[in-house]
Amino acid sequence: MKMLMTLLLLLATTFSATAATPSEEDQMQEMIYQALFHDPASPRMGAANARLTIISFTDYNCPYCKQFDPMLEKVVQKYPDVAVVFKLLPFRGETSSLASRVALTTWREHPQQFLALHQSLMSKKGNHTAATIDAAATKSGATHVVPDELSRETLNLNLQLARVVGVQGTPATLVGDTLLAGAVPWDSLDELIQEKRKQANVQ
Repeated sequence: MKMLMTLLLLLATTFSATAATPSEEDQMQEMIYQALFHDPASPRMGAANARLTIISFTDYNCPYCKQFDPMLEKVVQKYPDVAVVFKLLPFRGETSSLASRVALTTWREHPQQFLALHQSLMSKKGNHTAATIDAAATKSGATHVVPDELSRETLNLNLQLARVVGVQGTPATLVGDTLLAGAVPWDSLDELIQEKRKQANVQ
């Protein structure tokens, strides 16, 4: 994880300072693709072998994320061939980071408990505290965990990926090659997903 994040930073710095060769660009694109779509430390839901994978940049203290998140669950229910990968971001303070690290640690140690915990954390109105994070775990039935160092590294990697992709706030949703900013309406999200699923089917 640390090596991947270091390489991303190094390559991003190099590319911003000099013109990249085609092979360097290919290397960077492959690294970004793997980090976005195939990082085992990132929670996911939906299809195991998805036609379309959506990347959700989200924050447990973000009111717009709380509004938008149920739409992602609706997506995987409506489209059995779609998956969602969660890239948790600590944009909104210390408790945002703590909630994300608890969720990430839960994903690795008790993956079957993640989604219920995620929903419980998202259902809290306003910002979390350490007490509300514990309460969310209890309410969801998740095993209480101690956030580990890998969860911190995952958040740091997510921050780098967000910069690379162009995320400036949450929620931000990557559908195919289109980045949606904010809590977009269901109809807009659904229309884009249908379009990208058709494109994937053609390919």
